[in-house]
Amino acid sequence: MKTIVFDIETVPQDFDSLDEAQKYYLLKTSETEEEKVKTKNQMALWAPTNKIVAIGMLSVETGRGAVYFVSQEKKEFEENGIKYWSGNEKEILEKFWQAIAYANKFVTFNGRGFDCPVLMLRSAMLKVKPSKNLMPYRYSAEQHIDLLEQLTFYNSVRKFNLDFFCKAFGIQSPKASGITGHDIAPMYKENKFEEIAKYCAGDLFATRELYLRWQDYLKF
Repeated sequence: MKTIVFDIETVPQDFDSLDEAQKYYLLKTSETEEEKVKTKNQMALWAPTNKIVAIGMLSVETGRGAVYFVSQEKKEFEENGIKYWSGNEKEILEKFWQAIAYANKFVTFNGRGFDCPVLMLRSAMLKVKPSKNLMPYRYSAEQHIDLLEQLTFYNSVRKFNLDFFCKAFGIQSPKASGITGHDIAPMYKENKFEEIAKYCAGDLFATRELYLRWQDYLKF
């Protein structure tokens, strides 16, 4: 049985690269400058307006994995059981689909609400064929275990982020370094590509530990 945890990091596309119709569509409900800035920052959340800059994968069974990340130069190295490999967005998507094809199960945190649709849509936009349906039947944990849905009993109770859940369960938070998802876009602009990749790896290990806790105590 191969169970794979995966996670992605995204940045917004350059707003000025959009045409006038797209700009108008995005900002038509934003009245103040503050609201416009907020909308531009939120572009990292949506596949038509974002770019995937890191994809991390970790085996639940072995604790080893890989992070494919976007960088201005080709890099390949290994650290703490994680193999790092860089390329452009299309190339890292191709690497992801090649690897996930061998998984029997996959684990995410908010994967159905973010990672999975972004991976599938960005792949289609870049003409990369997905090897697996990442959005199977929602109310089953046989193939895709979205921990946010499992820990909120399919949104029956309040949602908390990964950092909050890790702390509540006594698991080391991946945000202990002080970096959060809000820092990814500025880091990307500063060419901190390896730092982004290693941050992504931290999310993988935390998600794996949270999954093991769910599996041992909450899975029925």
